[in-house]
Amino acid sequence: MVKKHKVILPPDLPPEVSDDEIDVSDEDLDFVRKNKDYAGFVSALDTKSITRHVSRVADMKEDELEALYEKRRMKKSMADNNNEKSGVQVDPSNALPIKNFDGTLQYITVDRTVKQEEAETVDSEKNGDAIEGMVRLTKADKRAKLKKAKKDTKKKGKEHDEREIQDSQATAQADVLAEVKEDLTAEELTESKKRRLAELGMALLSDPESNIKSLKEMLQLSKDSDSDIVKLGLLSLLAVFRDIIPGYRIRLPTDKELEMKVSKVVKKTRFYESTLLSSFKAYLQRLIALEHDIPFQHVVIRCLCSLLEAVPHFNFRGILIKAVVENIGSADDVVRKLCCAAIKSLFTNEGKHNGEATVEAVQHIANHVKINDCVLHPDSIEVLLSLTFDEDLRKPKISKEDSKPKIKRNRRIRHSQEQNQLPENDRKRSKKEMMTKMKQEVDADYKAASFSIDVEERKRMQSDTLSAVFQTYFRILKHTMLSLKSRTEDHVDLNAGVSGVHPLLGPCLDGLGKFSHMIDLDFMKDLMKYLNILAASGSNSSISMEQKHTNGLTVSERLRCCIVAFKVMRSNLYALNVDLHDFSVQLYNLILEYRPGRDQGEVLAEALKIMLCEDRQHDMQKAAAFIKRLATFSLCFGCPESMAALVTLKHLLQKNVKCRNLLENDAGGGSVSGSIAKYQPFASDPNLSGALASVLWELDLLSKHYHPTISTIASSITTMNTNPGQVYLSAATSPQQAFIDLSLEHQSFLPTNDGKPSSQKRKRATGYIDHSSILLSTHDMDEDKVCKKLRAHFTLVRDIKENEAMRRELNRTTKSLQLYEAYKKQRKKKLRSRTSNARHTCSRRDNVGNISELR
Repeated sequence: MVKKHKVILPPDLPPEVSDDEIDVSDEDLDFVRKNKDYAGFVSALDTKSITRHVSRVADMKEDELEALYEKRRMKKSMADNNNEKSGVQVDPSNALPIKNFDGTLQYITVDRTVKQEEAETVDSEKNGDAIEGMVRLTKADKRAKLKKAKKDTKKKGKEHDEREIQDSQATAQADVLAEVKEDLTAEELTESKKRRLAELGMALLSDPESNIKSLKEMLQLSKDSDSDIVKLGLLSLLAVFRDIIPGYRIRLPTDKELEMKVSKVVKKTRFYESTLLSSFKAYLQRLIALEHDIPFQHVVIRCLCSLLEAVPHFNFRGILIKAVVENIGSADDVVRKLCCAAIKSLFTNEGKHNGEATVEAVQHIANHVKINDCVLHPDSIEVLLSLTFDEDLRKPKISKEDSKPKIKRNRRIRHSQEQNQLPENDRKRSKKEMMTKMKQEVDADYKAASFSIDVEERKRMQSDTLSAVFQTYFRILKHTMLSLKSRTEDHVDLNAGVSGVHPLLGPCLDGLGKFSHMIDLDFMKDLMKYLNILAASGSNSSISMEQKHTNGLTVSERLRCCIVAFKVMRSNLYALNVDLHDFSVQLYNLILEYRPGRDQGEVLAEALKIMLCEDRQHDMQKAAAFIKRLATFSLCFGCPESMAALVTLKHLLQKNVKCRNLLENDAGGGSVSGSIAKYQPFASDPNLSGALASVLWELDLLSKHYHPTISTIASSITTMNTNPGQVYLSAATSPQQAFIDLSLEHQSFLPTNDGKPSSQKRKRATGYIDHSSILLSTHDMDEDKVCKKLRAHFTLVRDIKENEAMRRELNRTTKSLQLYEAYKKQRKKKLRSRTSNARHTCSRRDNVGNISELR
């Protein structure tokens, strides 16, 4: 039988002690720190019930709280009485012993309480089991009982599975419905935000002063988590700011001005301007924060560039210019083009900002080039070419009085002195002074109303801009020279590419050529010296063409250096005492280094025009050397380059009549009246080439050219002596225009081939060739046969070169093998000598040992 125990209440709580009287010793703290694992039961506490209990009695007053506790005590005592009446049976093993403060033990029942009825049922079951145990069942009864139990379990399992399936289907449907609801709510929220942005924007555009507070709400919407809402918010704010920003800079009132009493209209205007300015600043900060975020980069750059183009006069212009200039050399084409277009519009539309933004932008570009060590995209410097300067910027200021003749000025002074000696009416004098004062006031008001900038102020800003531009250009030149010096000293690998080594040199040279007339004369000699060094880079004859192209500048860049030198001299009307012969020598050598697929033909055509066609100094030896070299050059390269060279050749022959002796086919060559009688085609100096002793036999081949335009101009040049009035091109045609025209024509040109052999014979005469027959025969040539022969020839030349290279490699390998065999033989000899010496020493030791034993 289970023993019966009464339920004993837990002991009362210890008396309350204030926190000030509690003294925690160091030993207690050490014990707690060492035994942290024992406090794990705290994590299993039911915090919800504790919180609920505390929150239930938190706001009660003291009387109400006491009444609540009394009520709970009465309920608890009534429950204990009921338990005693009902007769609860408790097993001692189910009771929890607790030690009181006085040292006595007390047992508290846990959840394992059993009522008397349950105990009786348990006893009856035990008795029944005992009775069943006394009455034995048969095998058939046992089998029937087992079958019945199995059926019951199967039914229960099926019902449980069906319930689980239904529950899973219900949960899946609930999840899908929740997702659909979330999507619908997100779409509705997005649409509501879009409508709100549209409403705020329309309200601001319709009445900005009344709805200026809406800017803050739009800024808050642009900080949304949805990227589409952020982009739409930024673009909406851009449209609003472009429309409502005034045409003047906002100056916030000072503290003294704020203390003054003003009207309501002034207060409203001040509030509008301050709110607009603060919102615009917050908008710019938001754009700068999203500038390097890839999903928003294009939108942010578009907003910054549009603001800079639309309102360059407004506040925080420096932030806009700095952000745009920092992205002017970006690797992203869209970003770079937007920034370049914004800077160019800033330079061309100076009426919006009176030139102040131009100075800031150019100075920021100069700092940007300095920070990045001149390694930027060329577009970041090409924007400076859109700058414009006044022509009288470098001219000294001449006053009106100095511009008048001295005689008239002296007469005026004498006349005024004579009038001063005469008595003048005071009334007329005061009237005159009043008129002059009134005129000055009217001029000042007109100047302030017309927003016209002072001439002196404009000159000062343009001088600052020009100094920043030349500072950038000279820094690029210096960086290029230092890099060339370091590359030549470090012996750069020839297989390394040179594209992008000096990306800013080309635009820098173009800018120096454009603004060469604005450079101060004090810097001219140094500039010409640097240009000469750059043009001569890689011109060492001891290295190959590939090494020249790799170690130094490209041919196009060196040609640009020569072009800039001639432009600088011509813009200053040859006032500098600088000899341009070195640049002519560089051009003479660069013509042979030019390659059509690698270098730029436009630069070569410009060099021929400026350095040869427009040159005033006519030296017969130099002109003849260039004529001969251009004729040779025309045989080797494409049609546009050949056309530019032939046009230049014709200009030189028209200017230098004595050089037309090169067209004669005498027995002893051309005119040998020069100082050098023998032609030296490989001379590096045109004055030492002796070109006057040669003949322009290249023109005869060019007159048979497949392109009719080149053959025609070559034929017209050959008949210049016999028919000097014949002109193919006008004298105003330049090599540049000829190159452009023929390059456009050559793209759609197809050579004609009739496939018929030439049946006409040439008509020969002494000193005369019928070029009309040559022009007719050029169209009847079988170009397929010519192409086959040329292909076979060049294939043979290529095979010969390949064979030579293979032979050199074979000789190198055979020599290395021979050296290796010799080394092996020598090593074997050494090993043999060592082994023989070792055997000899061993035998001697054995002999000595034997002799010692015998003794």
